[in-house]
Amino acid sequence: MEILGIDIGGSGIKGAIVNLETGEFVAPKFRIPTPESREPEEMARVIKSLVEHFKYEGVVGCGFPTIVKKGICKDEGNLSKKWVGVNIEELFEKATGLKFAVINDADAAGLAEIKFGAGKEEDGFTLMITVGTGLGSGAYCSGDLIPNFELGQLSYNEYEKIEDWAASSVKKREKLSFKEWGSRFNIFLNHIYKILNPDLILIGGGISKDWLEFKDQLNVNTNIAPAKLRNKAGIMGAAIAAKHKFQPRN
Repeated sequence: MEILGIDIGGSGIKGAIVNLETGEFVAPKFRIPTPESREPEEMARVIKSLVEHFKYEGVVGCGFPTIVKKGICKDEGNLSKKWVGVNIEELFEKATGLKFAVINDADAAGLAEIKFGAGKEEDGFTLMITVGTGLGSGAYCSGDLIPNFELGQLSYNEYEKIEDWAASSVKKREKLSFKEWGSRFNIFLNHIYKILNPDLILIGGGISKDWLEFKDQLNVNTNIAPAKLRNKAGIMGAAIAAKHKFQPRN
């Protein structure tokens, strides 16, 4: 089975057709920069261009960088405020003529890691933390997704959102060393561990490739591991989500 997966990010919108038996991309992924406005209609046009690039005609899965409930955007996240209340699935379906399954991007990345990556052999309660512009999070109980965990939105000290203090974008902006940033990230991980007590925490996002640079700063009383799928995870997980929605018995 092959399904087009799309991963929407703050800087780029990426897609690839995924073989859901192996997790491999059928053809190289294709990326288009996210429109500067980050507004619904402009982003829908990019989605249409991605679909046309692959000459694809099936169902589509899409990871979206904020809270999504039943296809509807509940918070603008790092996008335009015009997204709030928009039915993302209907918008993209109108633009492309195809059926869409849209879920949170961190939820999507975790689905891929649970099926094909670092969480494949794990049982129990797993958290996936994606580190980038913000701190995304996905939760999984015995492999089943518990949607819409937004742990990066927790307040911390004077910060309305802890991701404004501990995301990798902050590391770059404040020119923090891996040791300095890792200490902040460790506080975040311990904060969520006390609340949720997960059996495994997977660390994903672009910074996971630098795992050896900051892993010694992490001291949490549970198993922690880097994600394996890197930038493929969001696309793969989006495709998995579409399979679950449209062909749940297969």
